[in-house]
Amino acid sequence: MNFLRGVMGGQSAGPQHTEAETIQKLCDRVASSTLLDDRRNAVRALKSLSKKYRLEVGIQAMEHLIHVLQTDRSDSEIIGYALDTLYNIISNDEEEEVEENSTRQSEDLGSQFTEIFIKQQENVTLLLSLLEEFDFHVRWPGVKLLTSLLKQLGPQVQQIILVSPMGVSRLMDLLADSREVIRNDGVLLLQALTRSNGAIQKIVAFENAFERLLDIITEEGNSDGGIVVEDCLLLLQNLLKNNNSNQNFFKEGSYIQRMKPWFEVGDENSGWSAQKVTNLHLMLQLVRVLVSPTNPPGATSSCQKAMFQCGLLQQLCTILMATGVPADILTETINTVSEVIRGCQVNQDYFASVNAPSNPPRPAIVVLLMSMVNERQPFVLRCAVLYCFQCFLYKNQKGQGEIVSTLLPSTIDATGNSVSAGQLLCGGLFSTDSLSNWCAAVALAHALQENATQKEQLLRVQLATSIGNPPVSLLQQCTNILSQGDKIDRRGSKIQTRVGLLMLLCTWLSNCPIAVTHFLHNSANVPFLTGQIAENLGEEEQLVQGLCALLLGISIYFNDNSLESYMKEKLKQLIEKRIGKENFIEKLGFISKHELYSRASQKPQPNFPSPEYMIFDHEFTKLVKELEGVITKAIYKSSEEDKKEEEVKKTLEQHDNIVTHYKNMIREQDLQLEELRQQVSTLKCQNEQLQTAVTQQVSQIQQHKDQYNLLKIQLGKDNQHQGSYSEGAQMNGIQPEEISRLREEIEELKRNQEILQSQLTEKDSVIENLKSSQTSGTNEQSSAIASARDFEEVAELKQELATLKSQLNSQSVEITKLQTEKQELLQKTEAFAKSAEVQGESETVIATKTTDVEGRLSALLQETKELKNEIKALSEERTAIKEQLDSSNSTIAILQTEKDKLELEITDSKKEQDDLLVLLADQDQKILSLKNKLKDLGHPVEEEDELESGDQEDEDDESEDPSKDLDHI
Repeated sequence: MNFLRGVMGGQSAGPQHTEAETIQKLCDRVASSTLLDDRRNAVRALKSLSKKYRLEVGIQAMEHLIHVLQTDRSDSEIIGYALDTLYNIISNDEEEEVEENSTRQSEDLGSQFTEIFIKQQENVTLLLSLLEEFDFHVRWPGVKLLTSLLKQLGPQVQQIILVSPMGVSRLMDLLADSREVIRNDGVLLLQALTRSNGAIQKIVAFENAFERLLDIITEEGNSDGGIVVEDCLLLLQNLLKNNNSNQNFFKEGSYIQRMKPWFEVGDENSGWSAQKVTNLHLMLQLVRVLVSPTNPPGATSSCQKAMFQCGLLQQLCTILMATGVPADILTETINTVSEVIRGCQVNQDYFASVNAPSNPPRPAIVVLLMSMVNERQPFVLRCAVLYCFQCFLYKNQKGQGEIVSTLLPSTIDATGNSVSAGQLLCGGLFSTDSLSNWCAAVALAHALQENATQKEQLLRVQLATSIGNPPVSLLQQCTNILSQGDKIDRRGSKIQTRVGLLMLLCTWLSNCPIAVTHFLHNSANVPFLTGQIAENLGEEEQLVQGLCALLLGISIYFNDNSLESYMKEKLKQLIEKRIGKENFIEKLGFISKHELYSRASQKPQPNFPSPEYMIFDHEFTKLVKELEGVITKAIYKSSEEDKKEEEVKKTLEQHDNIVTHYKNMIREQDLQLEELRQQVSTLKCQNEQLQTAVTQQVSQIQQHKDQYNLLKIQLGKDNQHQGSYSEGAQMNGIQPEEISRLREEIEELKRNQEILQSQLTEKDSVIENLKSSQTSGTNEQSSAIASARDFEEVAELKQELATLKSQLNSQSVEITKLQTEKQELLQKTEAFAKSAEVQGESETVIATKTTDVEGRLSALLQETKELKNEIKALSEERTAIKEQLDSSNSTIAILQTEKDKLELEITDSKKEQDDLLVLLADQDQKILSLKNKLKDLGHPVEEEDELESGDQEDEDDESEDPSKDLDHI
């Protein structure tokens, strides 16, 4: 009761005692009344007392209220009262205690009552089932009560809901409720439910939460909406942040495209309310959740591409270049654009093409860099611009080249009308503001990151320091500013400028021996570095000493020994004499031990509370981690070890060259193989075309034969009815020449046929020889398989030869027929010459027939040439088969040799067996003689058959008996 008195805020003892008795009576009525009205009135009275007398009502009435929820489900009014009462007991929202102790006590009360309520898991399950009721007086108090339970003991309640059947699905139905108050409180409930629980986040996402939440945001007016939009965005962040599964589901569901209308801010003069600023800030954060550098690279890349394809990146760039945007929204937009383009070449190229709406138009990168090097701009905005520039250059060699090219003499605008990015960086690098120096140095270092080409190109940059003096290189100017130290009066941190320049020089010289040579060529640089490292300075200067040690170590490790006075070994000796190896390594270790180093190494974004914390760059911390160990080893290595290492490097380079050479050879051979394959396929196609042409020619020959038969019939009819001596006399002068020519062609065809016949006979004999040699060579199993394959190929060739032979035979038959027909024509023409009267038409007919015969003969000659070509191809195939047979014969010879070896081994083993048998026979003879001696001595000996029938286990004992008996005797 003393604790109750403290919670009630100083109430008098009398009323407290009275209220306690009243609460007890009400609890008795709830427990014992049979009439529903009485119980309902009692619960309503408890509700009215629960806010003021929270402890007493909670202690006495909680059990009865839970019992009401279980038994009086049919009456929504009493259920609503009971839920409201439990909410007042558990919730801390409406406590009005001013004193800190009272507030802490009330919070303890809420967690204690929540623990009592969820101790029985059935109570939470009962509450979830009540949320299915559509009645407003039941559903709304149930939502509030469950939200309060999650706020008090979130992880425990989440686990109960997770194992409850359809628990999460029941809660998702709240988003579809037509009553806005329940829907809005449902969003708050899901916020508490999904906090830090990946399993529930996945279930909620797959219950179509993204679709419903985006619909609510659209209905409420996107960024112009009220606090409901803010709650929906917070819930979306809970579902997507650090949850790769949900992020992938969000992208695959094409929900990124639905984010684009969020950033259509409209007229800049319409005003920005506080709620709109909050909503847009959360929307930008949601975009960053999807493309965060901490996400898996594949997931981030796919989201970046989707944002470019749907126009979301273009919309963000529009906000970036718009006027009238609040400073915090502009800063967050820059950070968001940074992560959308980071490492994505397509997005980086688009960002490089964005121009600011100025006259004349300027690239967005130039406008942003102006803000970065302007000390009047807010610090957070300058950090955001630096991050944007770093993300633009991240893994973007093309962008790095464009930035460095703006510093080269050939590309600088001589008119001076436009300011380039390189000029702005140089201006910031040499300004009197230390933060501008640091930002420009880091930005320039990112233009050189992992890009040896641009490191060499930057060595060409020349700067005009003053009128009348010769220009100096950018590298020399950086070392000059570094050596001046605190002599120049700068605004800001004392060491920030030197740290920035040292980070730039370390990045520039690493993995670039040419830049190291240029750096060492200035004789003042090495003494300056050794002097800085050797001095005993305060804690603030120790970081500069560590960076000087790193720069000197880089000059040793990446030194190609091209300068006689600054070779690796001489620099090591200089360190040992002037500084000491141990002292040098200790100073080098100051970098990674610095507290700001570990902070910068965590995230790529330069997020610092104030400018003095802006010391290290994230990418530079990676470089330090990579080089610290190798520099330490290089310092302790002797010259002999260096020589060995160089020899190993040369050997590895030679090995790599050899491997590259063989790779090129293999690549060339692959290309040749591919060309040969293409040629084979082309030849196959040509072969098919030739076969088609042969078929067509055969059909044409058949057509000519048919036409010839028709002409012969017509000629016979003409001989019966017409004859003219004059016409015969006219053709008589031409006929003998044609006849002699036809005879010569026929003779030539006969000779060709005989040659082809002889070639076919030779082919047949070769095939027979191949078959006989193949049959004789099949002794082993592997050669039999190869010979079978060869036999199949020979059979195919033989079949092709038979086909060709049949074609030749058929053609020879046709030639014979044509010769016969020609003789008949000659006889007829002679008869025509003797006849007196022949019509003019017959001469034309005969001339036509002769022409047809000549055409057919020329076609036969062409076919004969084609047959010769085919025979030539067959001879080449025969040569290939012969080579295959030779290889199979060599395989057979190898197998025969192995067989001979095996036979020799078998012979040797047989000899060894014979020797063993002889030894066994000698032993049997000895045993027999021993037995005879024992018998002569009178000792009983077992018979041989008994010994043989005995068990194998007794053989050893039996073999020992003779010796025992001998000992006994």
